Amino acid sequence: MDKEVCFFLINDRGEKTTYLAYRCPGCKTHHSVDVTRWKFNGDMVKPTFSPSVLTGIENFTKRRCHSFVKDGKIQYLSDCFHELKNQTVDIPPEEE
Repeated sequence: MDKEVCFFLINDRGEKTTYLAYRCPGCKTHHSVDVTRWKFNGDMVKPTFSPSVLTGIENFTKRRCHSFVKDGKIQYLSDCFHELKNQTVDIPPEEE
């Protein structure tokens, strides 16, 4: 992995909140993490976030993605609703 896999986002309320986003191959969309609230190792190529990342819609009943992001890898947990549950994959590089 020789490219940065995350990028910075600022929320639209103008607050001093910084999000890092990465492309999730399980959901085929981006997930963002508020690094003012989550622990972040500072590595833009092999990021680690703590605690786990949980995303979903309609109170997590229609879609759920739950994972740990460690050293640039996504470790999907068993409660994910997609085919990558219980698997570990590299965070894909951002496309230009």
